[in-house]
Amino acid sequence: MATSSGQEESKKLQLYSYHRSSCSFRVRIALNLKGLDYEYKAVNLLKGEQHSPEYLKVNPIGYVPALVDGDILVSDSFAIVMYLEEKYPQHPLLPRDLGKRALNYQAANIVSASIQPLQNLDVLKYIEEKVGPDAKIPWVQKHINKGFEALEKLLKDHAGKYATGDDVYLADIFLAPQIHGSIQRFNLDMTPFPLLSRLNEAYMQLPAFQDALPQNQPDFPAAT
Repeated sequence: MATSSGQEESKKLQLYSYHRSSCSFRVRIALNLKGLDYEYKAVNLLKGEQHSPEYLKVNPIGYVPALVDGDILVSDSFAIVMYLEEKYPQHPLLPRDLGKRALNYQAANIVSASIQPLQNLDVLKYIEEKVGPDAKIPWVQKHINKGFEALEKLLKDHAGKYATGDDVYLADIFLAPQIHGSIQRFNLDMTPFPLLSRLNEAYMQLPAFQDALPQNQPDFPAAT
């Protein structure tokens, strides 16, 4: 029996996302790697839509991304990626080897806990108000540099074509958006980070990563 288009749409995954959000970028990569179709629901962070009553019903903390899968709603990029990994087994995002798996958790956590939170909009707005606008970029660069130094040391004896070998895993999903944003948004000098620079070049060759880039999202601002 044919399924109506309305029913098909209701079954499609929905991703609340913002084109420039590195947290949303991570989830877009994971969805692409697993070949999952989804509806893109834009949340404009610069306009404050993440603080609207409507969106706070989706994610009470007011951050993107959030994922709707039928009756299940998951927010926070790490939680979303792990949910996708457990429900959709195609293209595993974690290696079977426990040591390598732990390495992926470590690398992803350095990005998600020790770098990205210190550069989000709320933090930068606070610094601008309390210290001054000229303090924002030095602040961000300091914390990215600290995290990247740790990642270079962590991965140097384990990297292959990608962060933890020759397959794309969780660490790569978190690294790619952070490196891209560090270069494009915060003008970070990548010279001290040859491994991360090489990985960045490798990521940009992969369609799943290319399709997840900010400029390839429906809410990316049109050129004027």
